[in-house]
Amino acid sequence: MNNHLVSIGTSNPGQGIPQMTISDFMKIAHGLDERESRVLNFVYKQSGIVKRYSVLEDFKHNDPQNFVFFPKNKELHPFPSTKRRMEVFQAHGFDLAKNAITECLKNGMAYPNEITHLILVSCTGMFAPGLELRIIHEMGFPTDIERYAIHFMGCYAAFNALKLADKICTASPQAKVLVVSVELCTIHFQKDYTEDNLLANAIFGDGAAAALVTKAPTGLRIKKYDSQVFKNGEQDMAWSIGDFGFEMRLSKYVPELLHKGLNQIENHLERIFQLSEIRNFAIHPGGKQILQKVEEAFGIQWDNNSFSHDILKSYGNMSSATILFVLKKWLEADEASGPILAMGFGPGLTLETMLLEK
Repeated sequence: MNNHLVSIGTSNPGQGIPQMTISDFMKIAHGLDERESRVLNFVYKQSGIVKRYSVLEDFKHNDPQNFVFFPKNKELHPFPSTKRRMEVFQAHGFDLAKNAITECLKNGMAYPNEITHLILVSCTGMFAPGLELRIIHEMGFPTDIERYAIHFMGCYAAFNALKLADKICTASPQAKVLVVSVELCTIHFQKDYTEDNLLANAIFGDGAAAALVTKAPTGLRIKKYDSQVFKNGEQDMAWSIGDFGFEMRLSKYVPELLHKGLNQIENHLERIFQLSEIRNFAIHPGGKQILQKVEEAFGIQWDNNSFSHDILKSYGNMSSATILFVLKKWLEADEASGPILAMGFGPGLTLETMLLEK
């Protein structure tokens, strides 16, 4: 008997910030001239994103005097340190996690004291004693709960957490495993006007999601999964810890590299998942071009992957939490039935694939 993704809860900080409002902030922060501002406006308008969320109020403003986190000058000097950014994660991460967990447990008709395993996922913040311990102590989880932390794996990390949850439930049929992803991507804004920073600053947002995995035969059945690494893309998507936050390397070539990699393993995925028979897809919305290239590679119709486009439009890319936002749409869709193929991508270049069934 397969294990099931029973329920998902999500949360975001504050009100969504319009994409073009963030664009105005970026022009000031990057110190752009008129020509560079036009280029930035074009990138933001073509991003497929209407709004994003951030724990930082600064992105709503184009006057440095209104900044709260960043210094009140156009040079943003002194630029906030990694320590300062981790303090923001520590201050805001719990409330987002709590809201997502509360919704998830309510939807799954479960209580905190019933949870046997807790898996925390984040590639944008970490500290010890960690966020998972605060969740345990302040939300009434058992003190003998088994806990795990998955850090710094990137946008595909939630797939690893779900696979771990699936294996735990197979080994312990009475287990109730809670996966919690908390990503505050925007606290790692980089001001240097480079191509990588331009792309990263244009797509990432903040959010949290919680998913309950058990043996209960309801929700999305976890059927099988696969993992692939394409070494030729490891320099084009990378994530490192710098003195002024976490630094994302996100080359404009990533969509094309991903497209080529997917073409190489199409026969492999066909053998494992009967790819040609699947009509429902949950593709990680890493960006508009990534969605387009994946759809192109497998001949996926927009309607069969529309939830991914919806999440990108309304939230941007929230790193590992994003795929859980997409899967929540599939959980709640009354008309959805049959197999759903989920895909996530991240540094490596890594592809994680999971087959679920409504």
